[in-house]
Amino acid sequence: MTFEPVTLEGRLVRLEPLSKSHREGLCAAIRDGELWKLRVTLVPHPDDIDAFLDNAERAHAAGDGLAFATVDRATNRIAGSTRFMESDAANRRVEIGFTFLGASWQRTGANREAKLLMLAHAFETLGLNRVELLTDVLNDRSRGAILGIGAKEEGILRSHMVMRDGRVRDSVMYSIIKSEWPGAKQRLEHRLASH
Repeated sequence: MTFEPVTLEGRLVRLEPLSKSHREGLCAAIRDGELWKLRVTLVPHPDDIDAFLDNAERAHAAGDGLAFATVDRATNRIAGSTRFMESDAANRRVEIGFTFLGASWQRTGANREAKLLMLAHAFETLGLNRVELLTDVLNDRSRGAILGIGAKEEGILRSHMVMRDGRVRDSVMYSIIKSEWPGAKQRLEHRLASH
């Protein structure tokens, strides 16, 4: 499985392969809502954005996925970022993670459409069997959004991560599998049509 740089385009958002050219726009999106202060997720501080970009570049070079800048098509502004990560070619699976959107784009359909684009690419272009999503057990908004795209909750990974503030986080594992994708896709398209 190879993650060739590809642009995924929808009605609301365009997912562009993340590069250093997105640096300033990404920092502005992060500042929109001071996302680095959220206790239930790991969004980089704007001062740490170069390390975030370098990490994404290294992961792609190692064949571990592909990071995107989420671009609002109406304004051409960067709304946030998301990525394919933790890929397992032998077992034809990948995780979607490192997803964040500036406050101005939350609850607008941007995240839902980005997930639709990524899931379609994963199942229909890359031919994967499984897509995983993880979130903090305390992140009720993220948990609801993941269920809203048709993912199934599989369980809790106890003491899974240490957060910036030292809290030991339990993570909830969700997935969508190939046989579920047609129904999930139909549901996502229907929900997006209402926006």
